[in-house]
Amino acid sequence: MGTWPAEAIWEAVAPLLPGFTVDVLPEIDSTNTELMRRARAGQTDPVLLVAERQSAGRGRLGRQWASAPGDSLTFSLGLTLAPADWSGLSLAVGVAVAESLHPAVQLKWPNDLWLQGRKLGGILVETASFSGAQGPAGRYAVVGVGLNLAPRAAEGLSTPPAWLRELQPAAQAGEVLLAVAPPLVQALQGFAALGFAPFQARFAARDALRDAAVVLSDGTAGTAHGVTATGALLVHTPAGMQVVASSEVSVRPAPAGR
Repeated sequence: MGTWPAEAIWEAVAPLLPGFTVDVLPEIDSTNTELMRRARAGQTDPVLLVAERQSAGRGRLGRQWASAPGDSLTFSLGLTLAPADWSGLSLAVGVAVAESLHPAVQLKWPNDLWLQGRKLGGILVETASFSGAQGPAGRYAVVGVGLNLAPRAAEGLSTPPAWLRELQPAAQAGEVLLAVAPPLVQALQGFAALGFAPFQARFAARDALRDAAVVLSDGTAGTAHGVTATGALLVHTPAGMQVVASSEVSVRPAPAGR
């Protein structure tokens, strides 16, 4: 197994999250799936689960996320949250991760990390209520992140891939995780306290779709105009401004020349 700074991550995060642990596995089907399994079994303590390889990693809408040891970073953070409004959580996660990586990393609504129009990584947030969750409004949130570190084949991908070593040639999974994990925890706690609104301007600074021609999954064409204080995407269409709140709606840049 590679070198993972588990103790350094624990030292940075444990003061923020009592009971926090770091768990590194050589292989798992999916870190998100595993943390949801544990939560169903009553294990809802805060944990960072890292896999050197995922055999059945998942992205949004059930898409597969493949990973190989050393070529990518795949992890999930599980913790109990009780925000007044869950809207915009995946965007807040994206802001924290992107800011931890590099100024050139952009965010593509609702939960992709982009570099120069190509997909660098993805975010998958799942929540569920279990008897072990703390507090009447608490839900166990599992925040999964997958990042390409090394070049990967573009076959079968809807968006060409990017990789972090284009920006940081010596990037290793362990050091990237150490850079990302503490700010991610802080962002989640900030979101739980204040919602998405404090992240709105930070998202706008990295918004890959802003002022871009886009097409929604139902074929509607328009121009993206940023996000609302609750993280909904604003799209100006021939019929007027449309508010896209569901992450199940696919948004893609319009083909050139459209």
